[in-house]
Amino acid sequence: MITQMTKYSFVLLSEQTQDFLKKLQDLGMVDINRQEKPVDEHSKELTNQLFRINQTVTRLKQVAKEKDQKEKTKKKIVPFEGEAPSLLEEATRLFSEKEVLRNDINVLNEQIKQAEPWGIFTEEDLEKIESMGFTLHAYVQPVKRLNPGLEEKYPLYVVNRVDGQAYFIVLEVPGETYDFPGNEITFPSMSCDRLKEKLQEKETRLSSCITRLEELSDHTALLTDYAAGISSGLDLYLAGVSARKEVEDHIDLLTGFVPTNKKKELEDFLNTESLYYINVPAESEDNPPIKLKNNWYTRLFEPIGNMYMLPRYDELDLTPYFAPFYMLFFGFCLGDMGYGLIFMLVALLGKRFLPKMKGYMNLVFFLGLGSFVMAAFPGVFFGVKIIDIIPPLKESNTFMFNFSDMKMFWFAILFGLFQIVFARILTGIDSFIRKGWQHGMAPFGWAILIVWCTIAYASMEVPSLTLPKSVSLTMVIVSVFLILFFSKPEGPIYKRLGKGLWAMYDITGVFGDMLSYIRLFGLGTAGAILGMVINSIAISLSGVPYVGWLLTIIMLLFGHTLVLGLNALGAFVHPMRLTFVEFFKNAGFTGGGREYKPLTSVSNKKEK
Repeated sequence: MITQMTKYSFVLLSEQTQDFLKKLQDLGMVDINRQEKPVDEHSKELTNQLFRINQTVTRLKQVAKEKDQKEKTKKKIVPFEGEAPSLLEEATRLFSEKEVLRNDINVLNEQIKQAEPWGIFTEEDLEKIESMGFTLHAYVQPVKRLNPGLEEKYPLYVVNRVDGQAYFIVLEVPGETYDFPGNEITFPSMSCDRLKEKLQEKETRLSSCITRLEELSDHTALLTDYAAGISSGLDLYLAGVSARKEVEDHIDLLTGFVPTNKKKELEDFLNTESLYYINVPAESEDNPPIKLKNNWYTRLFEPIGNMYMLPRYDELDLTPYFAPFYMLFFGFCLGDMGYGLIFMLVALLGKRFLPKMKGYMNLVFFLGLGSFVMAAFPGVFFGVKIIDIIPPLKESNTFMFNFSDMKMFWFAILFGLFQIVFARILTGIDSFIRKGWQHGMAPFGWAILIVWCTIAYASMEVPSLTLPKSVSLTMVIVSVFLILFFSKPEGPIYKRLGKGLWAMYDITGVFGDMLSYIRLFGLGTAGAILGMVINSIAISLSGVPYVGWLLTIIMLLFGHTLVLGLNALGAFVHPMRLTFVEFFKNAGFTGGGREYKPLTSVSNKKEK
């Protein structure tokens, strides 16, 4: 659900604004209306500084990760003597130097490769040839094509023969026409031994640079705290410049929002400040910030809903309603009880060893539980049918562990239709409460029509599901009437009818939405088949002499890990698509709310 907000308007002298905002920041509960983007050079400078710090922290964390992989034992942390700005400057300089050195090393390696065939020489040797008036020309030709007679005709000297190639030089004699046939190449300006010395020097500097960066990577917390301080300062500054100026800039008008349940705490503080303020319940026209408040289970799914967008202040928070569907859809797509058990086990271990990620681990646990429950219908356990392991279940149980592929196909469609009908009813109830009874009628009409269409089609295959004619006719008349005359309840009847007829076209969209749920069956079945293939390959390897069972175990572990990763990716993405497109659309979700971001000091952020 969406937390109710109270809107506050503060009136104060311009010189009091910054001091008042700092106190609100320490209080940490008021979302002051402010710009989200830089508005002048100062705010742009702070934003760029934040970006630079965050980029440096990310790069240092990558260095720390590489260091941990390289080192088997932890080295003693070298203390950093200085403040965060000097750490930032040094890290920035070292990263820049590291890139330059790596580029130089690549260039030197290429130069060494080109210079090695020419042997060892000095710059003095080249200068001596030039001082004698000769011009040196360098060539490379296949040894087979090098005509021995050229050495008699030209001042030619073969320096080296490498891999069937002849490397030679020809001297251009002063005053004589130079007409040596061949494609000339550039002679190295430096000998390979000198280039190797420079390479060694660059590699030493690079090693020293990396070592220092590894030392600095232990102090990212210093930069993180520094970024938090700049972020608080930027928030404070943007809040100040966003104030409305009145009475020739002597008076500032500030607008902010606070959760209604914290209203008393804020007003106790405001009364001590002796300033004038007005408070009224927030309305959608005020564009108040959105703060979600859900129970412990539903709260686990808030990050998934936030990937799309937050609801508007005047609409329903759909998180509590899509949460159980998402859990079961995930399980439908994963399609294996064994994989579900692994998810639950990983979640329990994660809660034990990664307490900071407890919320995400709880989410993983429930996704695993959903996988175990949904995969119990076809009865697939690590690619094996339960009824194949325990044959008596086939005769004694006609429900769990016995769903065929065709049953799972229709189950996916019916499950999707149930979610669509649920979304329409939810929209109808919400519209009835928020906008009035007439606005809630059309969604109820759609729910009735979808149910009637479903039963009518099902009765063609299962005659016992056929509805009595009176009931069937009543459902059709009522549903069509509600859609035609209440899709757009504003205006006279003839206008409503025209808009209602246009709204009836939405039946094609409902049909398309229904077909989208087939992906649940497709992904679940594909995952089960992949598991069966892995088992089949693993069993076939057991026939290999001596090491057959070892290969079987390796294949089972590697194969099922691969299938689990692939299935989990699809099981995460596709239910999200069904939620954001099919469910949200049928529930009338528009979204576009902005997140509740109160002015908060660095100390408050640390406490949170």
